[in-house]
Amino acid sequence: MIRVLVVDDDKLVRKGLISMMPWSRFGMEVVGEASNGEKALRFLEANDVELMLTDLGMPVLSGMELMRVVRGRFPELPVVVLTLHQDFEYIQEALRLGAIDYIAKVELEKEQLEDVLGRIAERIRDKPRGEAAGRSPAGIREPSLQCGYALIGLDGQDEGGRIEQLKQDAQAEAIAVDRNAWLLLAARGSEERLQAAVSRHSGSSRDTAWIQWSDLHGFTLAELQSWVRTFAGTELFYAFDPRSPVLSLCILPGDEGPLQPEGGEQELEPLKELLLSGEWLYDDRLFGRLKGGIKGMRIPRPKLMGLLYAFASERNRIFSSTWDGKLEVDESFSSWHRIEQWLEAVREKLRLLAAKIHYSQDIVNCVMKAEQMMRARLDQPLTSAEIAKEMNMSRSYFSQCFKDIMGRTFKEHVREIRMEQARQYLLHTNRTIQWIAEHTGYMDEKYFSRIFRDQSGMLPSEYRVRKRTPRQL
Repeated sequence: MIRVLVVDDDKLVRKGLISMMPWSRFGMEVVGEASNGEKALRFLEANDVELMLTDLGMPVLSGMELMRVVRGRFPELPVVVLTLHQDFEYIQEALRLGAIDYIAKVELEKEQLEDVLGRIAERIRDKPRGEAAGRSPAGIREPSLQCGYALIGLDGQDEGGRIEQLKQDAQAEAIAVDRNAWLLLAARGSEERLQAAVSRHSGSSRDTAWIQWSDLHGFTLAELQSWVRTFAGTELFYAFDPRSPVLSLCILPGDEGPLQPEGGEQELEPLKELLLSGEWLYDDRLFGRLKGGIKGMRIPRPKLMGLLYAFASERNRIFSSTWDGKLEVDESFSSWHRIEQWLEAVREKLRLLAAKIHYSQDIVNCVMKAEQMMRARLDQPLTSAEIAKEMNMSRSYFSQCFKDIMGRTFKEHVREIRMEQARQYLLHTNRTIQWIAEHTGYMDEKYFSRIFRDQSGMLPSEYRVRKRTPRQL
């Protein structure tokens, strides 16, 4: 009989497992129980145990900490983790620490006890005696693997229900890689059944990627899990297209993983300038160059989102008086394909705006470039005649276009962006009022303070004291 130790701080769960599961039917016997990791270790040191079931979240010594200790002291002891759906983010670490399986506690309410215990017993039999824990985290029969898929949810939704259905339809092995990532593995002879099941399910997936491999011989399960985690965190964002959710990939044992982000800040700077300039809004060639450049560099998603926020903020500022609704950036963009759709919508919206104010795209583009130029020179004298000359336009025509497109005169806009920058300096720096005045284009501190009071209702020093948060102070 396989001697079993059950570890869970919830007494009801512990007693339920011991009394409800058909241990003897699978050659198992519960020889002990513990309410935390420390008590479990004391039991292991004094008794012969051949299988441990442990919860992850426990007081005194958590399940994860217990597994780390067990891996060092009892390297041959098979471990199964007990978890809730919201704990899937920890399964990845549990598998690395040598867990051969996990039991979702909701399964205990679905009368699947026999299936669960049968699966565990099979994995223990497949695990050769003397093999160190952690060598093959889920005990899969790795030499016989022929066909497999990775299912990765991009929108954050729990794919547990879909996985259960796929397991039944395809009679495949399902192994959690991460909270929203799973491996579906077919043994020899069941490849076509798995392919057919995935084909049925992938058609209804909006933001779920399916990675297909045709030959997994020579891989360890740990290598596949590591590869999927790396791919999901880097390449998948740019590779996924909801119109073709199944990706067929060829990898070789020992591959270091998917492509990593290319290029550094120096290579990124021209793309950043192009995006923020807005010139691509009216030029198909530049738009293609922008999309191809970002996708080719594999800019990390957080940095890419920062660029999109900066662009949207800039457009909203420029058209604050004529804008019919603001540009919004969706924080849940799940793939580069979704961002391309957003950029297309932005182009269309700004083109409609240009048509509404009866100016050509070239004129709108000139005014936008002029506004960018003004912001870059806030510490210098700014005149409409000088800017118009650089735009190859007459002063009077430039002034009229600027007012119609921006919704205020050149002089009003200069004053507004100077005050906007001054407010930022006051809130986020400890620079003197004289320094702030000079760096926003005012050589006379008193004149600057008077203009600032007219615009905000208080003097610069008063604004700094009233508007700063305690952390900024």
